[in-house]
Amino acid sequence: MADLHKSEIKIDVTLDENKIPEKLNWTAKDGGVKNQEAKAMLLSVWDPRNKESLRIDLWTKDMPVDEMKVFFHQTLVSMSDTFNRATQDEKMTATMKDFCDYFAEKLELKQK
Repeated sequence: MADLHKSEIKIDVTLDENKIPEKLNWTAKDGGVKNQEAKAMLLSVWDPRNKESLRIDLWTKDMPVDEMKVFFHQTLVSMSDTFNRATQDEKMTATMKDFCDYFAEKLELKQK
């Protein structure tokens, strides 16, 4: 039997006195990331027993709203790419990409 490799991703959250995130740092040694600063994160995991998605959404109190809008747009685009790789459903992927374009247009994220 082949040896299994275990990989760890670590997320450190520094909270203020009201338990609002002030700092986010993450480490993924296998990915070459060590204690890198972040301003926001979205983590989703699938619970196979209950057949539902669980999530953690965090952002620091100094995350600018304009950057949050870009972060969401880029996340939606990458989710549509991941959906395509996971399902090969080209039609729905195209629909998701159309929504991403609409989202960017409405938030005026596209360069003119």
